[in-house]
Amino acid sequence: MFARLANQRLLEIRQAFRRITQTSQSYSTALNYHIDTPDNNPDLLWEFSDANKEKVKEILSHYPSNYKQSAVIPLLDLAQQQHGGWLPVSAMNAVAKVIEVAPIRVYEVATFYSMFNRSKVGKYHLLVCGTTPCMIRGSREIEDALLKHLGVKRNEVTKDGMFSVGEMECMGCCVNAPMITVADYSTGSEGYTYNYFEDATPKRVVEIVEMLRRGEKPPRGTQNSGRTNCGPEGGNTTLSGDPKPPPCRDLDAC
Repeated sequence: MFARLANQRLLEIRQAFRRITQTSQSYSTALNYHIDTPDNNPDLLWEFSDANKEKVKEILSHYPSNYKQSAVIPLLDLAQQQHGGWLPVSAMNAVAKVIEVAPIRVYEVATFYSMFNRSKVGKYHLLVCGTTPCMIRGSREIEDALLKHLGVKRNEVTKDGMFSVGEMECMGCCVNAPMITVADYSTGSEGYTYNYFEDATPKRVVEIVEMLRRGEKPPRGTQNSGRTNCGPEGGNTTLSGDPKPPPCRDLDAC
């Protein structure tokens, strides 16, 4: 009898861990492994465009010639912009060749930072902040509204290839929570933008999606007409004038 109870308890524990694993996978923003596919394998030829080769030279010029590997993040970002918002393994290999390191050194960076997408995203990749201030202010409802309106799950791409929805941790706009960002890959690296939309509501984010679908450019920043940037609604009540200079030194003499 004791053995039967112990086995039953062990089964319950295994099922609980299985549920936890499934939940964590559903909320993951990146793959933790690579499987070769017809459109993502190391045998595919990938190289920077002629225009981006000039940008590569400019990026490398910021670093000593013996520290090319320090350019790995901006080069991966440029490659992702060129490739429509995601990084195939062949693009990572191309970056590794440019900075003269083993490919694994580039894979380590691309798999660590959630800003790098290793599967296809939409031309407009919508990222909902999921950190505590935004969550308290309704980010889950905003994400639900986006997923329902677009008819997709998190990290899925709409059938027309236009939109995808993901999650990003704190993007530094807590005072204007909740917020989303829109990574615009619709025109490649030449017209790439990464804009914040703050003080968002479920209704407003759906309106933003429809504006993007029509080719319009929704106003970025706060979506609350009563605020200016990060200022309080109704205007400032303090720091309304120029600050007084410190009496201890002559700033003009600095």
